[in-house]
Amino acid sequence: MAEKINMLDCTLRDGGYVNDWNFGHSTIINTYKRLDDSGIEYIEIGFLDERRPFDINRTITPNTNGFNEIFSNVKKKQAIPVAMIDFGTCSLDNITPSNESFIEGIRVIFKKEKIEQALPYCQKIKEKGYKLFIQAISITSYSIEEMIEYIKKINIIKPYAFSIVDTYGLLDKDSLTSYFKIIDYYLNPEIKIGYHSHNNFQLAFSNTSEMARFNTSRELILDSTAYGMGKSAGNCPSELLAMHLNNYYKKAYNLNQILEIIDTNLMPIYNEKYWGYKYDFYISAMQNCHPNYVQFLLNKNTLTISSINEILSKIPKDKKLLYDENFIKESYINYQNIQFNDNEIYKKLKDIISRSPILLIGPGLTIKTYKNKINEFISKENPYIISLNFNPHNINNDLLFISNSKRYSKIADISLLNTTNHKTITIATSNITQLDYPIDYMLNYASLCEKTKTNSDNSLILCLYALLNINKNNIYLAGCDGFSHNDLQNYYNKSLIYEKKSKSIEENNKNIKMELDFLKTKMNIYFLTPSKYENGKI
Repeated sequence: MAEKINMLDCTLRDGGYVNDWNFGHSTIINTYKRLDDSGIEYIEIGFLDERRPFDINRTITPNTNGFNEIFSNVKKKQAIPVAMIDFGTCSLDNITPSNESFIEGIRVIFKKEKIEQALPYCQKIKEKGYKLFIQAISITSYSIEEMIEYIKKINIIKPYAFSIVDTYGLLDKDSLTSYFKIIDYYLNPEIKIGYHSHNNFQLAFSNTSEMARFNTSRELILDSTAYGMGKSAGNCPSELLAMHLNNYYKKAYNLNQILEIIDTNLMPIYNEKYWGYKYDFYISAMQNCHPNYVQFLLNKNTLTISSINEILSKIPKDKKLLYDENFIKESYINYQNIQFNDNEIYKKLKDIISRSPILLIGPGLTIKTYKNKINEFISKENPYIISLNFNPHNINNDLLFISNSKRYSKIADISLLNTTNHKTITIATSNITQLDYPIDYMLNYASLCEKTKTNSDNSLILCLYALLNINKNNIYLAGCDGFSHNDLQNYYNKSLIYEKKSKSIEENNKNIKMELDFLKTKMNIYFLTPSKYENGKI
């Protein structure tokens, strides 16, 4: 057992990722006072970041004077208030000597490639009189040898504490134990060891409680947040950790004070901005990679989870935890780009798509609300009917065009087939991996995307470019409504709904309209039903 175990609550700092640190002044003060009264030994009150203007309602401020103003009427009791700096975001000029500051400690975070630049900065903070905490973020990116060399450099500075930071929630008990033993052995015995967890694998609390069990002669500082509030999947919950330490380590934290923070201050935020375990953060932890890679691929809304996992598994080790947007864009395109010659298929399509005009059916709500108009058009014109990424009910489509892996998987899984004996030809783009649902012809996905002006992979646009390749130029559109923020207005059947994540609806509509405007110079395109792509509104 450690010589002494202390808690560090970082709700007001790490929790700020959820609400852009906009807690409101009264909530900030109330949270701090209750944490102080709970007996928690350290309270992290926010970020020092000179890129952000001072706002008394936010726990992120450009200088130490900002925290002086926010907490000007707070009388410190037993807890030690600390703040965090992401190296490179706050100059030393913005940090007053500690005897002029409300905060008494500063935690500095930086990745391993910035060690040489960051450690002299850390030394200067210590010289200003602050308790210096050095935080080893992305701990899993360090090899044993790198960690030993890092610790040797830290011992020269001799900070107040050195923390293991599991930035992406990748550690299990065995790996946590390995890192701890190395650090405990090589670190100066007067330096405290801290641990900051994330909950991607639902291990934040269990790992933190495991940390408390380690046999060491030094003090431990265990991070947590009230109700686990924090970045990505959240953190170890303060209320759980405090209860555990009370029960097994003879601590005497006042749980009611923490619960009051949750009930009064955090639940309104939680109800509006959820944090906690989510499958996308689980995927990032499973693949040992930066969560932004997962978000990028999920936001494409074209890939199955198995495809996403395949792309992530091929990211080189040196890039996994350092997000590179250009790299993942290229990886996505390369994954979709299954090269083959489809010239013969286009020759066949000229004969297969024999009738004119052509009616493209999208899954928009207007194929239900304008059902009679669509049926009258079909009865009168006998068009060749192509549906886009779905099989419509009550319309005998001649051809199903699929360019989206998620849509294809859903069609294959639940067999959304017409109830008649009508035979539908299926054409898919080459990014689709065939399942039980038959694919008659494949078209080169990459060559279609390359023709677009906006690198679009929208099924309507890709289908139109495919039709342009075979000189089909008399096209009617129905159910191609454009996207809105209300999914119930986007699809005629709610089984077709899937979450759009953070993708910009407006930008998506604008890009598709731009593509259509260009295609109209090459072929005749008519809207049979209202569309945002035509006039910006339904």
